[in-house]
Amino acid sequence: MVEKQQILEAVKTALETAPERKFQESVDITINLKNIDMAQPKNRIDETINLPNGLGTPIKVAVLGKGEITTQAKEAGVDLIISPEEIERLGGEPREARKVANEYRFFLAETSVMGQVGRWLGPRLGPRGRMPTPIPTGTDVRPIIERLKTSVKVRSKDKKVFHAPVGSTQMAPEEIAENIDAILKKIETALEQGPQNIRSVYVKTTMGPAVRVI
Repeated sequence: MVEKQQILEAVKTALETAPERKFQESVDITINLKNIDMAQPKNRIDETINLPNGLGTPIKVAVLGKGEITTQAKEAGVDLIISPEEIERLGGEPREARKVANEYRFFLAETSVMGQVGRWLGPRLGPRGRMPTPIPTGTDVRPIIERLKTSVKVRSKDKKVFHAPVGSTQMAPEEIAENIDAILKKIETALEQGPQNIRSVYVKTTMGPAVRVI
């Protein structure tokens, strides 16, 4: 397991060596795996990970359904509500549906509309790893939304090299390092041989050079 101080030093170097920009950049890590067969679905990473310090930028959540779930979603400050009628309409508007799929990071849906979602929005959400999490009737969706607003989804698909956002350049190095530590710990638990399956990890800003963490 990598030491937190080692992560922090890499983050500081990445931030210090990045060219100065007039806009806020994101900070990402690249993870390289080894000694693992990614052709086997069981070995692929597909995790929603809560970040102790968020991303420093808004994480947008959408809720699909009607009635009580939408009332709770509004109370939790959800970014978009899609009614059953709107699901079908978006299905006939591929360009708009793609925009929604790209803009919103997480989707939650009442179990009663999951069939509609699969039919009308599956081709847009599925390939991006953003198919909604089914929410059974009677579930309080508010804490789920609040948690997702500080979470990231990390997916390797069938590749040994994959990326994950860990923050933004306006955040303190210590905050970014804590986020990276949380992600690596979660990924290690998902790997068959834990840290032995990680070849290397790099951190970088959007336009900056990559700095090796491990």
